[in-house]
Amino acid sequence: MGDTGPTGPVMDRDEVDRALARLGAEHEAIETSLLALQDHAGRRLLEGAELTGVTAERWSAAEASITLLWTYFDAYTGALRTAREIRSRRRWSSREDLVELTELLRGEAVTVASGAAATAHAPTLHGGPGRLSERYSLVTLVDRMNQLYATSLDMVVAADAVWSALPARIDLLAAELQRTRKLAHSVGVRPGEHPAGDDLERITRTLTRLREQVISDPLAFWTPAQGSSAPGGGRPDTTVYDREARALEEVRREIDAVLAVRQDAEQRIVRLRDVLSRADRTLAEARTARGEVLAKIAATEVPVVGGPPIVLQEQLAAAAEYRRHAQWHRLSPLLESLEEKAEDELLRARESLTAVTAPLAVRAELRGRLDAYKAKMARLGHAEDPELAEKYEKARRMLWSAPCDLRVAEQAVLRYQHAAAELLGTARRVPGQGGPVDRTGPGA
Repeated sequence: MGDTGPTGPVMDRDEVDRALARLGAEHEAIETSLLALQDHAGRRLLEGAELTGVTAERWSAAEASITLLWTYFDAYTGALRTAREIRSRRRWSSREDLVELTELLRGEAVTVASGAAATAHAPTLHGGPGRLSERYSLVTLVDRMNQLYATSLDMVVAADAVWSALPARIDLLAAELQRTRKLAHSVGVRPGEHPAGDDLERITRTLTRLREQVISDPLAFWTPAQGSSAPGGGRPDTTVYDREARALEEVRREIDAVLAVRQDAEQRIVRLRDVLSRADRTLAEARTARGEVLAKIAATEVPVVGGPPIVLQEQLAAAAEYRRHAQWHRLSPLLESLEEKAEDELLRARESLTAVTAPLAVRAELRGRLDAYKAKMARLGHAEDPELAEKYEKARRMLWSAPCDLRVAEQAVLRYQHAAAELLGTARRVPGQGGPVDRTGPGA
């Protein structure tokens, strides 16, 4: 159509019908979205909640935006109704009807009071103070409604997501916390007496405060998705919740350890008594052996043997008292420390006995070596050799007399070995001597 009006070429009847069909579909879609937003559980919760912080600020703006959305929608509905009425006047619309429809469908023919936009903090189309109303085209009005709907829905969905996720999880964790507190109290883990008891009190305070903050200011616990423009794009921020959940798990593990102590405390104390008793007996044996070594071995430095560990006995008695009075939280670390120290004490006692009896072991080795070589020489028919018999007797007297000088006795045994090797014609040398020695051993 070649005729033109204030808004450009005048639309023909087919263009008008297509535009009305499109605008009707948009009207239906917008109405469905607005009703869904109106009935959204998050919006109803926001309306009834005592909000604080960023959520209170954003909900105040969102409420105004939702009000403006309905104002825009009412204006849009009125304009669409008017256009439909004009088109329905006659089957074949006159030129005057088409001009009016073109102005209504394409021009800025929709009037909205500017006070509504100001209440919603929405910029006016033309700007400028003192304007009582604003005029919009239907296309512009749809764009404005889409923008307001997206921001309002984003806020509502985000708040609802936090409320759906965090309070229920906090309540479950708080219930687990109460069970843990009762169990802790039963084994003596109490605030001021055990670090785990202090942790439970801190976790309780933190969860109580966290729940209050989540209920009153859910958007403070919302992390928007980077680069996402979809309403509600993001996730609840569970950093504080996760930290307290881990802390409670650590406390539970510690209480489990205390419970394990309660179950096997008696057996562990009995084992400790046995280990310390063995250490005492070993030290007593070492002291006896030291007297024997000093009496039987000459020119030898024998280490001093320490006494029993009085401190460990006192700690063992304290452990028995803790068990008797069900002070499991005190008993648990004490038993762990005692078990380690008791094993160290038994090892120290055994090492002391080994160090003290070392000279007797050397003498026994020399005696065994001398007798083994004598038996070998007798087997080979040299038992009656005068020189060999004389060296044997001299070495035997040194080894079987008290006190025994080990260094001199060892030289006597080596001389006997040297003589035996020479007698057998062995070419190997004896360590520390100038002659040969049989290194194949007495049983060769």
